[in-house]
Amino acid sequence: MEHVWIENVRVIADGGLIDNGAVHVVNGRIEAVVSGLARRTAGAAVLDGGGRLLIPGMIDVHIHGANGKDMMDGTRESIEEVSRVCAATGCTSFLATSVSSTMNALVQLVERVKDVVGQEPGAVIAGIHAEGPYLNVKRKGMQNEAHLRHPDLTEMHTVLEHAGPLMKMVTLAPELPGGLEMTRFLRGRGIVVAVAHSDATYDEAVAAFQQGASHVTHCFNGMRPIHHREPGVIVAAFEQPHVSVQAIVDHVHLHPAIVRMMHRMKGPGGMVLITDALQAMGLGDGEYQFGGHAVTVRGGVARLADGTLASSTVTMNEALRNTVGIGISLVDAVTMAATTPADVLGLSHKGRIAVGADADMVLLDEAYQVYWTMIGGQLVFRADAGVTAPPAEAHRLT
Repeated sequence: MEHVWIENVRVIADGGLIDNGAVHVVNGRIEAVVSGLARRTAGAAVLDGGGRLLIPGMIDVHIHGANGKDMMDGTRESIEEVSRVCAATGCTSFLATSVSSTMNALVQLVERVKDVVGQEPGAVIAGIHAEGPYLNVKRKGMQNEAHLRHPDLTEMHTVLEHAGPLMKMVTLAPELPGGLEMTRFLRGRGIVVAVAHSDATYDEAVAAFQQGASHVTHCFNGMRPIHHREPGVIVAAFEQPHVSVQAIVDHVHLHPAIVRMMHRMKGPGGMVLITDALQAMGLGDGEYQFGGHAVTVRGGVARLADGTLASSTVTMNEALRNTVGIGISLVDAVTMAATTPADVLGLSHKGRIAVGADADMVLLDEAYQVYWTMIGGQLVFRADAGVTAPPAEAHRLT
């Protein structure tokens, strides 16, 4: 049996902060979480956290690319690079997320994900998030209008024949013809149905939530805004206890006051931090191609030529830092970055530091920079190494 003690850490566990804690890991799972000095198991490896913050591994349910790689480009290398960058930024699981595309391009993404699953060099692929193509052109944002279409059950059957249980989330506009039928179909197969790029009225959104939609993608962005006589998707989502909402906390997509309002309305159990990152994550300013568009990143903000926001460049550790920085408690921010996305995806063994959970954990310094990342009890990233460990090294503690 492989025993590891992580000592001298501030631990986010059981909905609170343990100032001087230790975590015992046995064979990749958490065996104990204790306060104060631990009674070490004979022969156990010991990791001294140096008084840093230990949090559960964050889970990004919405990411398109990183470090110059777009997961829609049809190569396994791009998906592997996103896995590495996620691990280096405190994310231990993610959904490989598509943009609206041809059927062939979507199936190609699915097949490349299947190539990588189980062999990830860093963060683990928790599944696939299809953002589109069943989106409303009126709220298309950066989605390529040439590929937007009405929900097609025959087409979705084909996609699911390729994806199988890897398809975890589908974002659609439920007001489109066939939208409610598609919602029922997907929900019946255990897939999370999310609403966005939608011009749905309040009544149309309520109908979708009653039919099984349970999530809102990048809330406030890509949807009918709130109006006092037509509140739209957002207010409908706030009123439904079972509906969770995504937030891009990059100080661009959402004003801090809006983020705080979302937190008050939905609570940490109904709000999910995401990156929605494109391939500029990790590279910074420059010119990129994304979703069939030319995208310019200036000052870390990605836009199309007409000024439309085009995803983000924020990382999960930055989103966590930003959320705490605007006045939301650290414990709640960690919940929104790790526990709630795990719950949305039905991953009860992830997103928490608790007995029996997977030993997916991240050690952060005071500036929320990642010191190391652990997945399944193995260190897959260390800041002093500078790179994510290759697969052959992922099973060793160093």
